[in-house]
Amino acid sequence: MTPSVAITAEHITKNYGNLRAVDDLSFEVYSGEVFALLGPNGSGKTTTIRIILDILKPDSGRIAVFGGPLTEAAKDRIGYLPEERGLYRGVQVLDMMIYLGTLKGLSPSQARRRSLELLDKLELSEYAKNKVSELSKGMQQKIQFAVTVLHQPDLIIVDEPFSGLDPVNTLTIKELLTEHRERGGAIVMSTHQMHQVEEMADRLLMISRGQQKLYGPVDEVRKQYALHAVVVEGEGNWSTLPGVERVEIEENGRRGVTLFLKPGVTPDDLLAAMAAAPDIRLRRFELAVPSLNDIFIQVVGRQNNE
Repeated sequence: MTPSVAITAEHITKNYGNLRAVDDLSFEVYSGEVFALLGPNGSGKTTTIRIILDILKPDSGRIAVFGGPLTEAAKDRIGYLPEERGLYRGVQVLDMMIYLGTLKGLSPSQARRRSLELLDKLELSEYAKNKVSELSKGMQQKIQFAVTVLHQPDLIIVDEPFSGLDPVNTLTIKELLTEHRERGGAIVMSTHQMHQVEEMADRLLMISRGQQKLYGPVDEVRKQYALHAVVVEGEGNWSTLPGVERVEIEENGRRGVTLFLKPGVTPDDLLAAMAAAPDIRLRRFELAVPSLNDIFIQVVGRQNNE
């Protein structure tokens, strides 16, 4: 079944004077997925998000949200968590959440019920009557996220959603994002935390200097950069296996042993050799695929050198 398309961008370009911030970008975001928007500082991520939200108009190209232009009704189906947070610091938390919920089309009773449910999930119920200014930075971050998802939008755009959060609160936000995705909602996530992308994202768009560098399913992107090597765990004399050019052991082997293959040798060839070797005890065998962080550095570093 083909997923519905939440966002379609076709050849969008945006200039600021002589600076081209977004350069001929095309991509789609589907309902029921986490879509990661990646790039170094100044790469055009924020400009792209603002074009999606109709805060900025592209100089050329077309952007569609939920199949058409971003109408006022469609805006009520979006939740946006900007990198620069904006809460009413002098207002009580619950009152502020109810007010912002009504701006998104909820009745006061609906806004109150959902606000209390979210405060309970975020373990902030006891702070409902506190002013926002009385909360810690991490608490304010969780309140900002709660406001973003309060009206149960069909599309969530979150910019650095885990900034300032400890591991426990990061897990809580990830669980709420996962719930949204499982309900069929779309998520656009802009972040510098590549391990979160590897764990959560289905597809990604990596841009640099406003141009597309990588685009597609996360697993497929990583496989494009796979080494001519495999990672194994087990017991045996790996260096004597036919087809192994060299062996690298990291962290005393706790993360496995990397076996670099000779030219022309395939992973299947090596696996067959292991099956025939009486002294090999194999617990893990997989392609040596670099992390997204390594790929990011490689791609962005190459662009900078150019």
